[in-house]
Amino acid sequence: MAIPASLDHLILGASDLARGIDYVEQRTGVRAAVGGIHPGRGTHNALLSLGPRCYLEILAPDPKQPSLAWFRSLPQLTEPRLVGWMVHPDDLAATAERLRQSGIASDQPRESSRQRPDGRTLRWKLLRLADNHEGLLPFLIEWSADLPHPADDAPSGLSLVRFEVSSPDPDQLQRTLQILGVDLPVTRSDRPQLRARLAGPRGEVDV
Repeated sequence: MAIPASLDHLILGASDLARGIDYVEQRTGVRAAVGGIHPGRGTHNALLSLGPRCYLEILAPDPKQPSLAWFRSLPQLTEPRLVGWMVHPDDLAATAERLRQSGIASDQPRESSRQRPDGRTLRWKLLRLADNHEGLLPFLIEWSADLPHPADDAPSGLSLVRFEVSSPDPDQLQRTLQILGVDLPVTRSDRPQLRARLAGPRGEVDV
């Protein structure tokens, strides 16, 4: 199955960041590097490159922040699993307008940032759909052009073999993905599910 050209990153949720890092390393043989915190959102992360402009983000609650503003199910996860994904459209503002004209509710692109361990600040614009169907539909992100993409210096050694979105109602999701300009077939399944297959030093593994 083809991987969308606009795929920016996959979000692997974990209840604890250290456990999430260990989980991925034990299965793939590659250890993620701590990325930084998301101020005001209650999370912090670690990253692994999956190739040019594409990476795996391990996302967990930040114990130094009082509450979660997004991905509120993270503390309840008994083991890490994919909880979301992001794409980088060619033109975020144009995509937002296309959503509006299609009657698909979303917020407006919002400025976001996080500080890396080396002190540099990453900046981006983020657009969220009002209903992302339990994470099956992506967030949209536009990185600041004057800063490196997170995949550029995240630990390498992994590649993405396959990425799948499955749903009991694939047709509706497929229409929305087409409006977003994301070329990814949605398969039918009994329950909503994100699945990915990674290849690394220890072979291929599903997450």
